[in-house]
Amino acid sequence: MNFQDPFTISLTALLVLSLMGLPIGLTMIMASIIYLGLSGQDMSIAAEQVLNGLNGSFVLLAVPLFIFSAGLMNAGSLTDRLLRFCNLLVGRLRGGLGHVNIVQSVIFAGMSGSAIADAAGSGKLQIDMMTRGGAYPASYAAALTAVTAVIGPIIPPSIPMVLYALVADASIGYLFLGGVIPGLLMALAQMAINSWMAHRHDFPVAERVPLCEVPRLTLEAFPALLMPVILLGGIYGGVMTPTEAAAVAAAYAYIIAAVFYRSLTLRQTYAAVVTSARSTAAIGMLIAGALAFNYVITSENVPNTVRDILAGWEMSRWEFLLIVNLILLVLGCLMEGSTILLVVVPVLVPTAQALGIDMVHFGVVVVVNIMLGLVTPPYGLLLFIVAKISNAPLSAVVRHTLPFVLAMMAALALITFIPELVLWMPRQFGYQG
Repeated sequence: MNFQDPFTISLTALLVLSLMGLPIGLTMIMASIIYLGLSGQDMSIAAEQVLNGLNGSFVLLAVPLFIFSAGLMNAGSLTDRLLRFCNLLVGRLRGGLGHVNIVQSVIFAGMSGSAIADAAGSGKLQIDMMTRGGAYPASYAAALTAVTAVIGPIIPPSIPMVLYALVADASIGYLFLGGVIPGLLMALAQMAINSWMAHRHDFPVAERVPLCEVPRLTLEAFPALLMPVILLGGIYGGVMTPTEAAAVAAAYAYIIAAVFYRSLTLRQTYAAVVTSARSTAAIGMLIAGALAFNYVITSENVPNTVRDILAGWEMSRWEFLLIVNLILLVLGCLMEGSTILLVVVPVLVPTAQALGIDMVHFGVVVVVNIMLGLVTPPYGLLLFIVAKISNAPLSAVVRHTLPFVLAMMAALALITFIPELVLWMPRQFGYQG
């Protein structure tokens, strides 16, 4: 390795600045400027890449809109009503409150597209519901809440899939469809583990909902349940683009929370706007840094070099997918998911294309891997969130998480090596890939 090479110095700066605790977005921008200066290029190219990338991508507008939509739903009473409806569906089973947690996350996934929004928003309600009266240990309730939040960005809509579409030039609509069956498969894997744990530890059966309450609970939840139908129906009916659907989601969330349920005040709306703006700014800075640093990677021809090296190994597509899974699972333990999507995945895409791997299938596999990284230590952002919410020891939360992670890895293996689990639904809507 030539330590006087501009690319090597840029990578070293990226590593050192990251270890010093500088935000990764700013780190990538600074590393890009260092590379441009040392290689004799105009350093304003970094700003040009950022501005062209952000201003020229209509699809990125979906990110703040989905974040705002999730914020409005958490600020209003939508989550409470969904929890009561889910309790009506599966609460009477052994370990029923755990199943309620899972089903609620599946439904919420069709509205927010963010694992963090799911865990941070409805997570406290779910944990309080499960631990009331000592029914479940706090660490188990927290662990289950973390792993169920993983489903959020797999079932459409999905913010990580929007970012993947940006770097891989894939169809967002078909990516969304491709995530439906894998997301449901992950939920079934979680319910299987929850049932096993419920019988093993004799978790209680929730109190039955009186039959007379069924119509009222269903009617209360119906407007919220209608949101995924409106979004997906609008997208695949050709009425709206995914970005326009994100705007519709935010408007619909506000209308049903503020007008229909009358549970959203102006102060709560303002708080949702501020929180969403902060989250959007953080993601925007990360995207900006990735756009600048991807110019460096492209200038050094890294994607094609990696493709040529892997081609020299004469791997099959299945061997490549296995290696990608291992790489992403390890990186997910150490790095933030959006960074992996915006910096690492673009390097892998040319090789996947050369091997004839479908970009929708590859995208869903990538997103599932990155979501698993949110519940695997030492990074495991969701683990820290639920441990703080529940006041449970992090070590106990991690211990209860392990069986669910293993089950979800088994589901990931099925998704990886049986592409039809991903591609069947997109093909029903005309996908030719």
